[in-house]
Amino acid sequence: MTSAIRTRGLTKDYGSGRGLFGLDLEVAEGEIFGYLGPNGAGKSTTIKTLMDLVRPSAGQEEIFGLDCQKKAVEVKRLVGYVPGELPQFGSMRGRDVVAYLGAMGGGVDQAKVKTASERLQLDLGQRYREYSTGNKQKLALVLSLMHSPQLLILDEPSSGLDPLNQQVFYQLIREARDAGATVFLSSHILSEVEHSCDRVAIIRAGMLVNVASLEEIHRIRTKRVEIEFAGEVPLARLQSAQGVEDLRVVGNRVHCVVRGDFEPLMEAIAHAHVVNLTSHEPSLEEIFLAYYSKDGSAAVPEEATA
Repeated sequence: MTSAIRTRGLTKDYGSGRGLFGLDLEVAEGEIFGYLGPNGAGKSTTIKTLMDLVRPSAGQEEIFGLDCQKKAVEVKRLVGYVPGELPQFGSMRGRDVVAYLGAMGGGVDQAKVKTASERLQLDLGQRYREYSTGNKQKLALVLSLMHSPQLLILDEPSSGLDPLNQQVFYQLIREARDAGATVFLSSHILSEVEHSCDRVAIIRAGMLVNVASLEEIHRIRTKRVEIEFAGEVPLARLQSAQGVEDLRVVGNRVHCVVRGDFEPLMEAIAHAHVVNLTSHEPSLEEIFLAYYSKDGSAAVPEEATA
């Protein structure tokens, strides 16, 4: 079976250590593939080379077996694209943008446009310059879906969407996948790719760190937790709880990091009097710094070496 996306040694060197270096990546047909990394990691550079908006310094890249530079026109006919930086359409109304780009692409599925815009609560009669950032992002999603592409390439596609529309977005890409499309989704939000993707490639400083299953993504996910107790802190139970790390006790407050599921932590404090519990997810860069060494190799959890 032909891969939807295939790169070998893909490099775009901007100098000073910036760019993309030796990327070997393969995305199978029919999967939702996440491309995960902090801002500046090389995600948009990868996508721009795939779309022939930036020419690589070295390496090869293909979409459905077509060379992305030599067959750029044919490739674009197969792809629905949401760029990281949206174009400007001035005073054109949303429906005019759809008609204009649809005519350039050889026609659109009007039923799909109507359904997607209604589900995203997008008014196509409004002028583009009057759209909020979120509505501009919604229009970009409608434009990417309107010709039922074989491949969706989405660069930070949920940026600017409220939580309800993010859920609609997840539904739309799953439906596209179920209809036979492949989805390549870049993001710097761990929970987004964890929520929607089959596999995830992790990129840092322009180099591929790992191609991970969802199980591996669960393993690197962490949360910082602070718990306030009314009485005695169940220290022994917390110390033995799986996934609870960096435990620190200050008076009747406990600070820790939880890796993976919350269930072991909740079992450890089940019989204690908890006054308050707060948690937050560290930034993706913080997670990478904690989990991956500077040379890009995975740090080995202590329990794996026991």
